[in-house]
Amino acid sequence: MPRRSILTDSERENLLVPPDSKEDLIQHYFFSESDLTIIRQHRGAANRIGFAVQLCYMRYPGIILGTDEIPHTALLKFVARQLNESTDKWKEYGQRFQTRREHLVELQTVFKFKTFGTEDYPVAVESLESIAWQTDKGIVLVEALMRYLRGQSILLPTINVIERICAEAITKSTRRIYAALTEQLSKAQLQNLDTLLSLKPESKVTMLSWLRQPTGSAKARHILEHIERLQATRELGLPDGLEKVIHQNRLLKIAREGRQMTPADLGKFEQNRRYATLTALVLELQATITDEIIELNDRIIGSLFSRAKRSHEQQFQQSGKEINDKVRLLWRIGQALIQAKQNGSDPFAAIENIIPWDTFAKSITEAQSLSQPEDFDYLHLVGDHYSQIRRYAPVFLETLQLSSTPAAREILEAIETLKRLNAANMRKIPDDAPTGFVRKRWKPLVFTDEGVNRRYYELCLLSELKNSLRSGDVWVHGSSQFKDFNEYLLPADRYSELKKAESLGLAIDCDCERYLNSRMQLLTQKLETVNQLAANDELPEATIGNSGLRISPLTNAVPEEANSLMRQAYELLPHVKITELLQEVDDWTGFTRHFSHVKSGSEAKDKTLLLTTILADAINLGLSKMVESCPGTTYQKLSWLQAWYIRDETYSAALADLVNKQNRHPFSANWGDGTTSSSDGQRFKAGGHAERTGCQWGRKSVPVSGIEKCTTLLVGEAPQSGVVEMDSPPF
Repeated sequence: MPRRSILTDSERENLLVPPDSKEDLIQHYFFSESDLTIIRQHRGAANRIGFAVQLCYMRYPGIILGTDEIPHTALLKFVARQLNESTDKWKEYGQRFQTRREHLVELQTVFKFKTFGTEDYPVAVESLESIAWQTDKGIVLVEALMRYLRGQSILLPTINVIERICAEAITKSTRRIYAALTEQLSKAQLQNLDTLLSLKPESKVTMLSWLRQPTGSAKARHILEHIERLQATRELGLPDGLEKVIHQNRLLKIAREGRQMTPADLGKFEQNRRYATLTALVLELQATITDEIIELNDRIIGSLFSRAKRSHEQQFQQSGKEINDKVRLLWRIGQALIQAKQNGSDPFAAIENIIPWDTFAKSITEAQSLSQPEDFDYLHLVGDHYSQIRRYAPVFLETLQLSSTPAAREILEAIETLKRLNAANMRKIPDDAPTGFVRKRWKPLVFTDEGVNRRYYELCLLSELKNSLRSGDVWVHGSSQFKDFNEYLLPADRYSELKKAESLGLAIDCDCERYLNSRMQLLTQKLETVNQLAANDELPEATIGNSGLRISPLTNAVPEEANSLMRQAYELLPHVKITELLQEVDDWTGFTRHFSHVKSGSEAKDKTLLLTTILADAINLGLSKMVESCPGTTYQKLSWLQAWYIRDETYSAALADLVNKQNRHPFSANWGDGTTSSSDGQRFKAGGHAERTGCQWGRKSVPVSGIEKCTTLLVGEAPQSGVVEMDSPPF
């Protein structure tokens, strides 16, 4: 047995199964003329088909078919068709053990197949070095190893040996990763890491537990506490750029494993592993805490605007009766003035007949107090809560390390101006302060007769900073959610090195001019083909004439009786909300348990909001439109759930639950064998005559997203092929 099991049961079962699809069968099992010549040298149909099947299994998946094993049905049929033989001949093959053994020896001699030996073991481990540096997912490493061995014409060893090789590669790469994370650390830095496992001064929790504490509600006090945690991680003095010395996948995996352990458990680790895990934890905590600080600020800014808007609406509602009285008085005075002009009488007397002059003058003053700004905006009320912002804003701006694109450069310049004012304890905004970021809506509040209003200048700046962070015009060093876009790309020096060596590994020509020329040549060829077909009136289901392109309408392949039955069936179904439908699927499968908090690992408390966020992601509606469609839901709530609970690995684990549940349901067999999925409808809009006669909807086979898996579980569509069962969230 392997020292470490890195495959699930379903992965082990499907690992060596030959393919079923026509394309894969052709790719792996199509015989060349030389192959057929060698195969036909054997006497008897049974020997020919047996020899050919053994050749196929040696080529892919790369094993020797056992004596009592039956070939895969699709493979056997494909081989029989190429040899013009009957599949029943296989039953006659190998009745003599000597024949089968001779065939195996011949295959290895003629086609240069080698059995896996002890000398191949270390080479196989070494071949996985680069992949194991990037991931420790068992199935990825196993498939890479199998590709390598096939490329070397080495027959695969047993699955246990394969797992043992991959486990050893993972172990070796993990040790290298531990060394890479710790070799740059000084003795003082290692001692600082050890303090994380000791109690915080004047506290009953360890420093590490204190750093892991959640943010709490959106209050200034909680932002200040979180900034204190971020400063504590920076005071550990870890080298800059340490997070880039290893692959991000492995770094996050080590951090997440460490986050699930208590400080006492971490203290029992071997020294290199302990320091590497603590280093990964600190790096991940720095990014997470930075993101949470920004998130808290966003929520506070958002709540200020929400409160101001509610106050504005409440004030207007409370003044409704008085405003109505003033409007009615205006109507009466207006009528009197119109009649006075028509009759040529004194207009002032006409007003005094309606209301005494002193009362009229007093009414005008009251109307002025009831009136709202011309744009009827509530923005001025945001300033009522400026004191809450001032409690944390100076430290907040001082702590974040910001960079920006040229479009947002003035925002950073304004932040530097505020930093200088805060450091010097000055209140007045200088006349030369950057103001290009101030939008038209803010200008009446920011620019006054006395100069720039500090309160609204700072509020405007924080609001624009929030928007720029979301748009990507401003990024934060050390953040995971708000980092520079270039960090997602290859480093510039590495890109230049690969480009110079012409080893970028792209599927297209990297020379722009050559690529465009080849595309133009291909386009010209295709246009010539279309022109020739059009001239001969041979275009499939289309004609080109004086009136332009005409596409033949699709014929209805569904009989009316089936449509009638379908309508009757749909009328029997209850009308439910899609989130209720997903909630029912979750009750069956529990797939939402995989959407855990990135920091604490806890499940989302509000499953309805979680499913709403997943739905917005799945149907490409977006959070803003989803909020408009769901009364009572706020953008802040959905955005927070999306940032902290929904990730690629949570989607993968939840999808595995749904696919496995569907595969085990007997009714799903009515929609096929599970190798393809038709799950995405696309509409191609056309104008003119084609819009009335052409088909606007199409179906295509694509990988299925999270929400579509939830719905296909109910409607019974086949799952995506190749999805494996997972007992825990993959990395």
